[in-house]
Amino acid sequence: MKHQLQALLTSALEHISAELELSLENHPIHIEATRDKAHGDFATNMAMTLTKVARRNPRELAQLIIDALPDSPIIEKTAIAGPGFINFYLKENAWHGVVGDILLKTDRYGRSDHGQGSKIQIEFVSANPTGPLHVGHGRGAAYGATLANLLAAVGYQVEREYYVNDAGRQMDILATSIWLRYLQACGETLSFPSNGYQGGYITDIAQAVLASKGDRFKRNSGEVYSEVPADAADGGDKERHIDGLIACAKRLLSDDYLVFVNAGLDVILDDIRQDLGEFGVEYEQWFSERSLVSSHAIDHAITRLKDSGHLYEKEGALWFKSSEFGDEKDRVVLRDNGQPTYFASDIAYHLEKYGRGYQRIINIWGADHHGYIARVKAAIQAVGEDPNKLEILLVQFANLYRDGKKVSMSTRSGSFVTLRELREEVGNDAARFFYVMRRTEQHMDFDLDLAKSQSHENPVFYIQYAHARIYTVMNKLADKGFSALDTSVPLTALTQTHETDIIISLSRYPDVVQNAALQREPHQLVNYLRQLAGDFHAYYNAHAFLVDDDATRNARLTLISAVAQVLKNGLTLLGVSAPESM
Repeated sequence: MKHQLQALLTSALEHISAELELSLENHPIHIEATRDKAHGDFATNMAMTLTKVARRNPRELAQLIIDALPDSPIIEKTAIAGPGFINFYLKENAWHGVVGDILLKTDRYGRSDHGQGSKIQIEFVSANPTGPLHVGHGRGAAYGATLANLLAAVGYQVEREYYVNDAGRQMDILATSIWLRYLQACGETLSFPSNGYQGGYITDIAQAVLASKGDRFKRNSGEVYSEVPADAADGGDKERHIDGLIACAKRLLSDDYLVFVNAGLDVILDDIRQDLGEFGVEYEQWFSERSLVSSHAIDHAITRLKDSGHLYEKEGALWFKSSEFGDEKDRVVLRDNGQPTYFASDIAYHLEKYGRGYQRIINIWGADHHGYIARVKAAIQAVGEDPNKLEILLVQFANLYRDGKKVSMSTRSGSFVTLRELREEVGNDAARFFYVMRRTEQHMDFDLDLAKSQSHENPVFYIQYAHARIYTVMNKLADKGFSALDTSVPLTALTQTHETDIIISLSRYPDVVQNAALQREPHQLVNYLRQLAGDFHAYYNAHAFLVDDDATRNARLTLISAVAQVLKNGLTLLGVSAPESM
């Protein structure tokens, strides 16, 4: 409907532009649905936005625009309100075209070419491959996948990427943890480090290495703990203790150390891929951090920073002057031992992304990375790239509740609820839906009992039930002795308030999809679907559909067929199924 009004207004402006010496470039036409139907169905403020360039009083300009509007079968009347708003009152049957549009476009209804093929990259989840994905990762996965779907729906060319942190200290901790469990499986008695990865999956990987490689990597515990600083439980420092064990593992194993690095990486990354795939989350690219080293991208990034005059040496290390670009302090990019920092890898990765020609780059990070935003953008700006091209969205952690009690979790100790366990308990649909019900910057309390319930209080069940209910009605047509639905009938029989409200809600769907995409807020679509489902359930409870009068029956069934289509379209964008029976 808004597009038809925009076309009418564009025609009116073209008609009066010569008289007003008015250029229409860079003056988009904004139309909004009114909140109060006393002010019509839609309104535009274009007369006020054009008053300066047109050199006319806004109310006078509004009247000129109204007088120039082409005749239209959808407009009952227009009116000027306030300082110069133009209000549109539509004819009652104007909305009926929405239903036909939905049934004609089917799964394409709500999609647009707003993005015009502009390339957007979304990097999300990117969890360290040091263990299974947990429920916190699940929220980022659902949000990233849904946002990608929304952006693609409004015409952007979207590329989804997972950044695999397969280098650095966390991988060393993983590899050393596996090796220590391997030694235990070989019969060695040793004390496992408090800062090692302690989940049962570590033992499983270690036993798999033993089964395939034998005990040739076995070393006695005396060698392992030689010159290793004490752990925290023995009055030492847990970080120095694990670092000492890593150094010892590398020294004793030499090149064989990579056996444990790769064993952990291969098993865990394969598990992550499978877990996300089963969750309906797919990627065009899995980018390896290791490739930044082999391609010399890190060296190139440091050289660019050096050439731009934003590096200096201090205490044997190389520092980036990030404080000059809004960061709270300068940051090390090259340690005193010549090794690049995590930050150096991140700079190289982002510069590599900039080189791929995206119009927009979106990172979805956990909220604990908030302090990292300024330093990454500082590095991008320092080498002459546009930091505004990079958009960083933060996702708060998700807390699980069962029987009204919070479920405690700790990643390093291994006492966490995995994404797979959550999916198995509540199902993919509930998990995908619940994860995007709130703004991502808000903390989320995930009620496991509610997600599993088959009640109107469970929002995903409520929406899916509306969709299934419509199919149940359709399946009863033959049982009642009625002929097949005829969607070509006029909808003039739709005169009830419930019917008008539903049609207006259906007309809003394309705007909801576009706003949810552009504002990065999938929960807007969630709220819309809940309202549409509520409108349908109220309609279902108030009126019979399978009535004897052919015109009324076909009109009502045509309307609810359109409702089913829009519910399915919206649920599909959320990564949720639209069942035909429940």
